[in-house]
Amino acid sequence: MLKSLKQARAAFSMLNPEEMRRSAAQDVHVGLVAAAESGYNLLEGFLVPPDLPGELRFEMLRRVHRASDSDVPPQVDLVLYEPGLTAQKGAFTLAAEAPEHTAAEILHACEPLSLALARYFPGLRRTLVHRTIQAIARENALFAVATALPDVVPSLIELPWALGEFASDTVFLTANQVRMAFLIAAAAGREVGFAHQKAAIGSIVAAAFGWRALARELVGKIPLGGGLIPKGAIAYAGTFAVGKGLERAYASQPMSPAEHEEVYRQAYQQGVEVAKALRKQA
Repeated sequence: MLKSLKQARAAFSMLNPEEMRRSAAQDVHVGLVAAAESGYNLLEGFLVPPDLPGELRFEMLRRVHRASDSDVPPQVDLVLYEPGLTAQKGAFTLAAEAPEHTAAEILHACEPLSLALARYFPGLRRTLVHRTIQAIARENALFAVATALPDVVPSLIELPWALGEFASDTVFLTANQVRMAFLIAAAAGREVGFAHQKAAIGSIVAAAFGWRALARELVGKIPLGGGLIPKGAIAYAGTFAVGKGLERAYASQPMSPAEHEEVYRQAYQQGVEVAKALRKQA
């Protein structure tokens, strides 16, 4: 117990919610280029959906500038063109049939601003949150598989932070889920930190030991390393379900128990494939 507490303290001390707060609070502005009013409306609707409350939408659109405006700032962080127009080098063109592709392209190219872009522009938020959930779920699956193989040392290059003295699957996976909770809250424009997210962190910690104990039991009961697949899949699915639950909660649309169960079921199937690929790499 003392060793676990020491490991947990070391792991949580490496989390830096203040850095995430600063990243999400960066001032960002987007320039729009369109041929007509309808084109500008399309671009604005992509960044800030029209079904948002009027006052909130107006506040968000203060960071969006049409090329036809008289008070366009001399510099913006990115430029977005309507479909059909030829974009200048370094700008983006909205793919009207697949706007999620444009969102992914923008977030990849503007990585240092991704949290701020997601915070101020809900049209980009869903893509960033989903990418974050998938990435951290995969990291946790990797760690779960690697720690079950006594002859394999996890590649620190693939993990977000050095393992050091707290190389315990329960501690690492829990801390990584808390990091995910911070990132999702920052992208959603919510307060970030241990004090502000006590309920979310409490739920993560409370759930940690149950499904991870099940994963360890499976490794022991299935011979010849066969238990690595369900252990990695459970780590992936548990993390993915936590992330989706947080996303819905921060959007004021909490999941029902049935929805949560369905998300976990589907994520487990994805996790099986991820775990198979990770075991093959190992």
